[in-house]
Formats: sequence, C-alpha cells, structure tokens
Amino acid sequence: MQLKPESRAMMVLRKLGLHSLAWSLRRLHVPVPKSALVLEVGSGGNPYFRSNVLIDAYEHTRERHYVPLVSDRPTVLGYAEILPFKHKAFDFVIASHVLEHSADPERFLSELQRVAKAGYIEVPDALMERLNPYLDHRLEITVRENRLIIRKKTAWQGDPELVELYGNRANTIIAGKSIPSFPFEFHVRHYWSDQIQREIVNPDDDASWPAPESDHQASSRKPSLRAIFQSIVLRQIRRSLSQNRRNRSLDISTLLQCPTCGEGDIYINSAAAVCKSCGAHYEVGNGIPKLFPLEIDGKGGMHES
Repeated sequence: MQLKPESRAMMVLRKLGLHSLAWSLRRLHVPVPKSALVLEVGSGGNPYFRSNVLIDAYEHTRERHYVPLVSDRPTVLGYAEILPFKHKAFDFVIASHVLEHSADPERFLSELQRVAKAGYIEVPDALMERLNPYLDHRLEITVRENRLIIRKKTAWQGDPELVELYGNRANTIIAGKSIPSFPFEFHVRHYWSDQIQREIVNPDDDASWPAPESDHQASSRKPSLRAIFQSIVLRQIRRSLSQNRRNRSLDISTLLQCPTCGEGDIYINSAAAVCKSCGAHYEVGNGIPKLFPLEIDGKGGMHES
C-alpha cells in the first residue's frame, strides 16, 4: 500500500513557506478510502476525525495535561502493548504522540502491526526531546531512511546539562519561534504498510522508571473561556467531519479479543465484558469496556495485573 505523507493542500502551503498552516492540516490527512476501518491508539481528548474506534489507557491523566477523554464513538480502555483487538481487525491505525510514552517500544510496535494492515505514527523528534524533555516521555525517536530509530531513556532527562544550557538562553527562540515556524523539522511523521521498520539502539535499557512529580497542578485549574469556546468549536467540527453514522452502527465486540488469554471473543453487556474462552470479566464504566489484562492467581481466580 502506497501512502501519501501529505495532502495536496499541505504540499502547496509548504512550497509557499506556510509550514505552520500546513502542519495544522495534517490531522485531516488520513490516506485511506472511506470504507477503511481506522483505529486510533492513545486517542485522548482530541481524536482524529477519521478514526472509527478509539483506545486509550486512561480516562484522566497528567500525560495529556488532564484533558478529558473523548468517547464520541466506539471506545475501550486498554494498553497499547496488549491491544484487545483481533489480528488485522483494522485497515489503518493512528498512533499520534503516544509511542514516546511507552517503556516497551518493541511490544508497542508489534501490536500495531498485529491489529492493522498499515498506519501512521507521529512523535516529537529525538532532537526536540533531548533539548526539551517531557516528564512522561520514555523514548527518543527519529527516522533515518524510512526506519524509526528509537533510544530508550533511562531517566526523563537524557542530558541535564544540555537541558539547562538550552533552557537558560535558547528556549524562547527554539520553542517560541523555530518549532512553531518549522514543525515538520521537529517531529517525526511516519507512515508504514505491513511492517514498521525500526531499530531500538539500546533494547536492554530500562525505561520503566517512575515519572517525577509535576510542579503544575493542572487538574485543579478551571479552563479559561477561550479553552471552553475552542472545545465547543472542536466538538462541532468532529461531528461534521467524522463518520458518525457508521461509527454508531459498529459492533465493537466483533473486533475484540481477550487481553488476558489472547484468544477468546468478548461479549459485552451494560455491566461487564466477558471473555467467551477463559471467562475473564472486565468492568464496563460509562459504556466503555476496561480491557486491561488480568492475572491468574493459581487458584483459578483472576484479578487486575
């Protein structure tokens, strides 16, 4: 499958030097036919319009600045490293600004390949991550010759001295001017088909360290009037551009498989989701199945891992 990385409008705007405007259009560019079934992993509070099914690990989390989870189409909770979907259930999968949060990139990428035929990955480029690291980012990722080059971070700052030097003088220029003006150069946009070509340069390093506490209590802040207005406008745009009728008619249970045994189909009712093979029961809250793998305690019982 040949996937075009940019729409015609994006290419025209970039030739005109309007890079930030071209960047804003990238979320409208999902190069698949209308009939394609699209999964979004780590969909968060602003899913792509074209996504048909959403999965995220959290309803509320600092990792997306406490922006509420949007569940305006079939949605499940689960881990990207153990996706609760059948083999090749989807034609296309979107993973935008979520891979860098994973401590196990090999398993993450293997799962994307397992459940979808092709997809799109977007992350901050390794240079941006090295200069301006995030508390919850566990990987530095760049691309060379259409291959993802991934370095597992052993702490949230890979080079504290560099971060201090950058923050002291260059931050206002690079973060305030260069990145907004040239966003394509500071991010990785990677389309793949069949296989995700990648190299993890330090696979034995441990990236599962506890994230440091944040100085900002974003969860307690009241949204500004501007933020509320933007949220309302965005919701209306999603309603007009998403495949709403199709999404409402989807029977998500036909796409699911048990994340505990990895084999059974899932039956969903208003109270629980149940594996037809191993009998694992999963909670359903606000209509969203919480499909996190369970541990077997040796006595035939199961509990959350």
